[in-house]
Amino acid sequence: MVTQGMGERDSMLLQLPHLTKELAKRCQENLGRTETIFDLAEMEDDERRELLQMSDLQLLDIAKFCNRFPNIDLSYELIDSENMRAGEYVTLQVTLERDLEGKTEVGPVDAPRYPKAKDEGWWLVVGDTKSNQLLAIKRVSLQRKAKVKLEFAAPTEAAEKSYTLYFMCDSYLGCDQEYSCRPRRRQ
Repeated sequence: MVTQGMGERDSMLLQLPHLTKELAKRCQENLGRTETIFDLAEMEDDERRELLQMSDLQLLDIAKFCNRFPNIDLSYELIDSENMRAGEYVTLQVTLERDLEGKTEVGPVDAPRYPKAKDEGWWLVVGDTKSNQLLAIKRVSLQRKAKVKLEFAAPTEAAEKSYTLYFMCDSYLGCDQEYSCRPRRRQ
C-alpha cells in the first residue's frame, strides 16, 4: 500500500494509471467481474474500452501497466514427507515462474506515487493460522524462475496439521498468493 500510495480500503485498480475512484467503482460494479488487475487485463479490448471510456493513449498506459504487473505461477512440494518425524525439520520446496510477456528482465516497480525507483520485494512465509505462529520466512529475488527451500519444525503432536504458505509482494496489491500445506508426522 505504501509503494502504491494507497489505503487499505482502496480498490487495487487504483494502481492503474488514469483510474479514479469513480472509474474503479464502475469497474467493480461491472457485473462483479472487474475487481482485479487480472480481470481488467483479460477483458476483450472493446469491452475494456467501453467500460473505461478513455483515450487510446490512456488505454495504452493501462496496457503497459497490466503487461508489467507480476504474473507468477507457484508450485510447492514437501520433500520426503512420508518419512517425517517429530523434532525433525520439514523441507518445503517452492518453485516460482514468472511470465515476462516476452521481456528479458523485470525492471523497477511501476509506482508513480513512490518517491524513488524501487525493485520488487517478494516473501515466502509459512504459518499456522490456528495458533497464529510463524514457522518460516524467506525473502525471494525473482526475475524469471526461482527454486526456494523453506525449512521448519515438524509438528510435535500425532495429528494432521494444516499450515498456510503465503507468497507476498511489497510493491503491488493483488498479486499475493495463499496455499494450504499439510505436513503429516509419522510416529
